[in-house]
Amino acid sequence: MRRLLTPLALGLVASHAAIAAPAAQPKLAGVWAFDSAPSYPGVTLMKIENKAGKPTGTVTTAWYGAMDMQNLVVKDGVATFELRNLNDKDRPTRQWTATVKDGGVSLVGDIWYAHVEQQGRPGTAADAKARAFTTTSLPPMGQLATDGLAAKPPMGWSSWNKFGAEIDDKTVRAMADAIVAFGLRDAGYVYVNIDDGWQGERGADGVLRPNAKFPDMKALADYVHSKGLKLGIYSSPGPKTCAGYAGSYGHVAQDAKTFAEWGVDYLKYDLCSGEWFYADADTVQRTYYEMGAALRATGRPIVYSLCQYGRFDVGAWGRQVGGHLWRTTGDITDDYPTMARIGFDKNGKAELAGPGGWNDPDMLEVGNGGMTKDEYLTHMSLWAMSAAPLMMGHDLRDTGVEVLKILENREVIAVDQDARGVQGKAVRKDGATEVWNKPLADGSVAVALFNRGDKAARMELKAADAGASGLAGVRDLWRGVDLPAGEQAFDVPARGVVMVRVKGG
Repeated sequence: MRRLLTPLALGLVASHAAIAAPAAQPKLAGVWAFDSAPSYPGVTLMKIENKAGKPTGTVTTAWYGAMDMQNLVVKDGVATFELRNLNDKDRPTRQWTATVKDGGVSLVGDIWYAHVEQQGRPGTAADAKARAFTTTSLPPMGQLATDGLAAKPPMGWSSWNKFGAEIDDKTVRAMADAIVAFGLRDAGYVYVNIDDGWQGERGADGVLRPNAKFPDMKALADYVHSKGLKLGIYSSPGPKTCAGYAGSYGHVAQDAKTFAEWGVDYLKYDLCSGEWFYADADTVQRTYYEMGAALRATGRPIVYSLCQYGRFDVGAWGRQVGGHLWRTTGDITDDYPTMARIGFDKNGKAELAGPGGWNDPDMLEVGNGGMTKDEYLTHMSLWAMSAAPLMMGHDLRDTGVEVLKILENREVIAVDQDARGVQGKAVRKDGATEVWNKPLADGSVAVALFNRGDKAARMELKAADAGASGLAGVRDLWRGVDLPAGEQAFDVPARGVVMVRVKGG
């Protein structure tokens, strides 16, 4: 016999069913928009969807575009995933979480130097469209012929070491004035280079404008040129520069044309956010080739500085992509340990340098105050012996007498600028001491006796150091005096140097 339930019983059953049913779980699938984001990495959008029963997702950032979520797991309103981490070989990925809360989403994670905590809202199709990142493709690799520029290592001044991104038109003009007033132009320093921090926004036409600190870049170039100097500028193959300004991603040919129209003579092209897009030898080479070809297409002679920190044996292909100098290392800082590590150990393969293409161990710190006089003498000597570009990095208006003597020493500069273009290297090492030589165009040899130790050292100059059987003439380049012919010994101060030019005999 079928049993009928009374209304009360029906109510109890319904109530029990409601209690027993699992609560609806918050959903992460869909689009999430982030309206307020820190500058780095600048997450603007997150998208999670199911494909063939498996969750997939992306996090879109201002710096790196759409970043794929790796090892994504979604459970109970929480997504855990990894994003590829940059500049950290020990931790190539970092953990992130996205948690639904109060109708929104909380995104937490780490990348490079930044810890990210952002709050997002449910996004719309319009949000997804407006915040979508447009990727571009690279051209196939080509080979650019040499163009005759940078027959000697470029010399000049760059803004970054002293001013960082806090640079403006007035300061650049003041640096140009100081180069002339202090006689530095006549010593060979001719480039006035604006590093990161000059960029503004792109117009509807895609053309990049300078920011308010640089009201008229063409007028600035004209001013620098009127002083007998040349103007340099800075960009990145990525969407953002290292300081977070607009890079050349998707606008390479357009930016090259703009630089040429302004009258730019030198471009430093810094990988920065391009590290996300171009992470292997093939793509890094092709992105630098893309800009190299674009610069050539302008018809204006522009020295091209490749700044990708020495990756993928850059000296072996730098010329092919149109480069005239290429960084061999990460950034220099104004302290002896960093400078010495770069100068002695990270200055590139000597056989790959020469007229038209130079290993670049980064800018000079002479004058910024973080090292002693002897340490700065070592710095300048190392760069000269390495045939390195000489880009001053201090406030030229504050150039003291001792700093000027270092930077303007014509005999040391002549070693760097020697027409033969040989990069010097160590020929003898003994504990904390090293002896380097650099053959010169007139048949003489520059020899540097470096003491890397913390105590003064007695060092001998031997004929073999110059590849000779004897020494007919010895010239002390820092003291500016001729010394007796033949082998001799020197007391080299801690972290100091003796640099000579010798003739065999």
